[in-house]
Amino acid sequence: MAASSSKRRHKVRRRADMSLLGGIRPPIAVLSALLLSLAGITALGLGRASQDSVPEAVLTSQQHFAEDGAITMRASIDESVTDLTRTAGLFSAGDPVSPDAVLDKIGSVYQKWTGTAVVEIESGRMLAARGENVPVTAVDTGKLAQKDGLSPRIVRLQNGESRLLAFALLSWPDRPQQLLMASNSLRFPGISKGQFRSIAVVDTTGHILSRDGVAEPEQVKTAKQRADAKRSAKQLDSFAATAATKTKQHPLKAKEPGSGGFPGVSGSLRGNSVRGDRAVAGYAALAGPQPGEGTLATSLGLTVVAMVDVAEDPTRVAGPFFGLVSAAALLLIGALAVALLLGTVQRPLLKLFLESRRLTRGDLTRPVSVPRFGETARIGRALERLRRQLLGEPADGSAGATGAAGSTGSGPARPGRRSRLGSRALIVISGILLLAWSAPMLLLFNRADSTVAVPEQVVSDQRERTHTISDRVRRALNEGHADLVSVASLIGNRTSPDDMEKVLERTRTEHQRYRSIYVRAADGTVQARAGEKPHALPAGSKGKPLSQPITVLNESGKEPSVAGYAEIPGRNGAMVIGEFRIDFINALLKRPGLGQVRVVDSEHRVIGGNTGYLAFDSLPDRLDELVSGTNQRVGMNAPAGAVVYRDGDGVQVAAASPFAGGGAAKQLRWTVVSWQPASGLAIPEYNLQNRTVLAGLLGVTAAVACLGWLYIVVVRPLRELAGQAESLADGDRRTVLFPHHHDEVGAVTRSLEIVRQQLQEQRKRDSAPLVGRN
Repeated sequence: MAASSSKRRHKVRRRADMSLLGGIRPPIAVLSALLLSLAGITALGLGRASQDSVPEAVLTSQQHFAEDGAITMRASIDESVTDLTRTAGLFSAGDPVSPDAVLDKIGSVYQKWTGTAVVEIESGRMLAARGENVPVTAVDTGKLAQKDGLSPRIVRLQNGESRLLAFALLSWPDRPQQLLMASNSLRFPGISKGQFRSIAVVDTTGHILSRDGVAEPEQVKTAKQRADAKRSAKQLDSFAATAATKTKQHPLKAKEPGSGGFPGVSGSLRGNSVRGDRAVAGYAALAGPQPGEGTLATSLGLTVVAMVDVAEDPTRVAGPFFGLVSAAALLLIGALAVALLLGTVQRPLLKLFLESRRLTRGDLTRPVSVPRFGETARIGRALERLRRQLLGEPADGSAGATGAAGSTGSGPARPGRRSRLGSRALIVISGILLLAWSAPMLLLFNRADSTVAVPEQVVSDQRERTHTISDRVRRALNEGHADLVSVASLIGNRTSPDDMEKVLERTRTEHQRYRSIYVRAADGTVQARAGEKPHALPAGSKGKPLSQPITVLNESGKEPSVAGYAEIPGRNGAMVIGEFRIDFINALLKRPGLGQVRVVDSEHRVIGGNTGYLAFDSLPDRLDELVSGTNQRVGMNAPAGAVVYRDGDGVQVAAASPFAGGGAAKQLRWTVVSWQPASGLAIPEYNLQNRTVLAGLLGVTAAVACLGWLYIVVVRPLRELAGQAESLADGDRRTVLFPHHHDEVGAVTRSLEIVRQQLQEQRKRDSAPLVGRN
């Protein structure tokens, strides 16, 4: 038995000699490292000597502006090609018509091409032409049968301008095949660029195919204006070359972590500064509606560049003083907290660990060095009592404990004096010290109030981008109505219901804007339909069921029903009606960096939005006033407007733009309104506030993580061990002590277990009968 006990003690000692994993040192060391790192971050992040002369919000706004241009151009090109192809298909499905009739019909329905032509493919002979001269000689008709032979392409004219060519085939039995061609400039449809912005379309080599907003030197009068025009043109050329290089990247590799919204490659650029104005630009490559989804327009490899001169702001939001003082305060407070943990928790525990090891080795001559307070003091007093018991002194409370423990002797009970200040309280004090630095950083310092200066360029961009979306919605509805007019004219008075359904289904498939498209007779019956079941039309007599070419059919419900109609010639009041998908309208409103966007009708009721909304709901009062103000006509149209609201809810940037321009959708008198909190913009005041709050959050996180780690790994097991050590000193020899972790507390636990075994063996020796005594 003695040999077995000796082996067990030797095994426990070997485990105690192993390198300590975890324990009390790592949490305090990690806390020290985190506080030093946080002090450096605070000094660098909050103590910058200067700030950017152009706020990041302005650069981001230019990037979003270029993205809007890229989205609009991609949609316009794809729509033009689809319209041309669908129209040619509808002509080919009917009886042969003359080339002049084809071009006349296209010109009357669509006013989007600068020139159209019909060419006989086999002979190359021009059959008909309208508008400007189409560069027919730039097309090799012999290669049209090859793969992508009918894809749109860009050609250069002799005057240096570029044209986009789109193609479609006209085919009838027993007649030579014809090529329908349409040319268009690469200018942006419906882009509101403001007064001082330049915008350009760039090819893959960095060559500018089309530009707008940069005056030619011969168009200005003074020498200064000519110098400014040359400088702007040179700067735009530089931006174009840089943007063409950057857009060759993969979209995922080009984006910064956390950025999104636009599926293609986009970014912002800084240019030269002249007389306090710095040129900045945004660029965006044409990208499909979904990530990784290409279209005919994206295959052209075009990039949009938008440039504007911004006045630089040399003022500072904050100097280096605050950051340096905050970092110094953190170092001081952190040093106090770490010193408290080292002096009152770590050092006493390590001393206790050494004292317990000494007792297990049999060194009982010196008294145990007892810490001053806490659980370590309780364990130290228990070790001193155990040392005396190993020397033969009976356990405390011998009158009751000796019988249970099997000890001999008697003596007065000596209960341990408990300290009021334990390790848990010391950790709380350390946490309060760290919280004294973190809480003001979170709640008090560098708060941005309602006096925050919002850059004028950001407000202007909010207005122009809202106007661009308004025009895009109007054009999309006009294009939808033009499709209905085209279908109605092609159906005519001799098309059967089965053929009607084929035409309607083909139109709905090629244009995803319709939820339902159908032919309604004068008596109200539906003769042909494609898509979902039509909504109920307004009750009325025969004839036109709609008061306008495009209208809203309902005034309440879960979703607005927007429909357009076109009368079919020769069918006694029959008409083609197309109901637009509300999701199609909502998709046009989804632009990053604009906040919440709503389309409201003439009574300011919500028709669509880019986020969750209630149909036919009203706008907040101040936005309602903004919509009313922008609908006040100045001249021919009501201009778009923007405003900055400052109140108890913070600072908000809002803009509104009513429908402007012609077409069937103009009669709707809709308005697009957008608003967003300025706190979401990269404005210097908010950046400083966010960095200050981040520093406070990091401080709280470091304190909670490390002190929580210390409590779980050390303090809680130490409190449990203190009770076990006092029970062992009081005479409990039956409870086996098991270490929870292989650390300092576990080492002390193993030492106490060895002492318990030694006391058991001592008791057995003392209680063994004497043999051989005379």
